Amino acid sequence: MQRQRTWKEYRLIDLALFAVFTAVFEFIIVTAANWWFPDQLFIVSLAAALTAIVYMRWGAWGAIHAVEAGFIFCLFSGATRSQYIIYCVGNLLSLAAVPLLQAVGKERARQGGFALIFPLLVLLLMQAGRAIVAIILGAAPSAAVEFFTTDSLSYIFTFVIIWVAKRLDGVYEDQKHYLLRIQEQEE
Repeated sequence: MQRQRTWKEYRLIDLALFAVFTAVFEFIIVTAANWWFPDQLFIVSLAAALTAIVYMRWGAWGAIHAVEAGFIFCLFSGATRSQYIIYCVGNLLSLAAVPLLQAVGKERARQGGFALIFPLLVLLLMQAGRAIVAIILGAAPSAAVEFFTTDSLSYIFTFVIIWVAKRLDGVYEDQKHYLLRIQEQEE
């Protein structure tokens, strides 16, 4: 008889898989941008989309993925030490969206219009966090605006990814709710 996984094992495996997805997709995007569009002013990132999915699935555990996405972006962009701080620490401001998600209720948020607003809020908070950290580290406020403008295409990608994830069973859903729902359907 096969042993069932514990809740902690399931969460660890799920978080690890999303960490791999985050690393692979950020690597591909940064590498492609550096290869094909080295002089392009705009960047695209899936950090907010993947982090928002993890926030929906596991709550504040998504902070790991927010930091990881900033780290991977910096690693393959040839970033300076201050850029690592800006992206890794700045992305953590997205954690401010988690209490709002809990206040609305994950299931209500998942099924309503908030489902598509939440990830955009996560992205906005990531950008604001980067701008705030950059200013703290000495950047001019006018330079901080670039965190919003250069990453503006990510709003479209984030919206589309969550729109698709929302339609896939269990992907954009609190995992406790998902497992209980699946168990109930099996019985």
